[in-house]
Amino acid sequence: MTALDDDDLDLVAALQHAPRAPLSLLAEVLGVSASTAGRRLARLESDRLLRVIGQLDWSVSGEGNPWHVWVTAEPGRAPEVARRLADLPETSHAAVTAGHSDVYCAVQPARRDRTTDLLSRTIPATPGVRSARSELILSATTKSDSWRLPRLTEDQVRRLTEHAAPDRAVDPPPRHTALTDDELRTLRLLATDARSSAAQVARELGIGQSTAYRTTQSLLRRGLVRPRVEVEPGLLGYALEVAITLTVAPSATAGLARSLARHPSARYVVITAGTSCVIHHGVFRDEEGLAEFLTRDLAELPGVTSFDVCVVLDALRRHWLDREDGRLAAHDKQEDAPDERTAAPDEPANGPGHDRPRHGPQNGPQNGADTA
Repeated sequence: MTALDDDDLDLVAALQHAPRAPLSLLAEVLGVSASTAGRRLARLESDRLLRVIGQLDWSVSGEGNPWHVWVTAEPGRAPEVARRLADLPETSHAAVTAGHSDVYCAVQPARRDRTTDLLSRTIPATPGVRSARSELILSATTKSDSWRLPRLTEDQVRRLTEHAAPDRAVDPPPRHTALTDDELRTLRLLATDARSSAAQVARELGIGQSTAYRTTQSLLRRGLVRPRVEVEPGLLGYALEVAITLTVAPSATAGLARSLARHPSARYVVITAGTSCVIHHGVFRDEEGLAEFLTRDLAELPGVTSFDVCVVLDALRRHWLDREDGRLAAHDKQEDAPDERTAAPDEPANGPGHDRPRHGPQNGPQNGADTA
């Protein structure tokens, strides 16, 4: 996968800090014209390399927390198995891997009563599956919307984060959330375009612009949806992606997870109930970077009794979005996923995002339970 050029990488980094920033601010911070920033963003979208999505909190993407499933496939059938699992409506993430498993996926049923059948029948009975091991995610220390490409100056970061501050959650999401019809429709509508304006939301849903603004801001402030940039790590220069499962002493589990979440490689760190205690999903520029992490950074953390490494060879789905050769898939499976599994933020009229280009995929797949 060919990495993006420096100007594209700067734009990605800026969007990571302020996904809903208007083109005028992005251009000013990066020292380019608004038209240049707009053309670059439109090209990245139309080439299916990048999308700004709304990432749902687990409380609204399904009943119960997601599960990680590690699959051993029959010889030569790992890509086929991964594709079949990616096609399940409950699958938010699926990848072909090398290491202690052949396929790694994350699933979250829309209804809790579907979990038993999914884990004990559907996945094990998938053609090509030799065995499957499941682990329940208990909590996430960091999710991939928090990962940043280290390219910008402190001043650039400050200006972008100041702009993004009103879109951030002020409280942890409620454990049990009842959403109104307007909120659910807003989640569905904005899943694939977290830069949409209040005017666009209002027009699509047939509601007042002030209602559209209040609804989406409420979702943002409650932490039920988080705007984020969806782009393959390989395009950003991180050629090596791994999922590390760690067995940890009980007394050290929480502290270890927090320490790992602060590491520059961390895109996703969770505490699980299963064979492993903590999963660290990280990205590295090369094998040397991974070796340094395993032999120095990880080795210095107390409480680790053992770990296994799975290298991601081919990601077929992330955040409910299918991939084709490293690009976002051209087809749309939105109709196959539950209505709850869509989300996006918004802003007031003529506010952040009002001058975004209306090019590229506009009606793509959905996103929900978070993985790396």
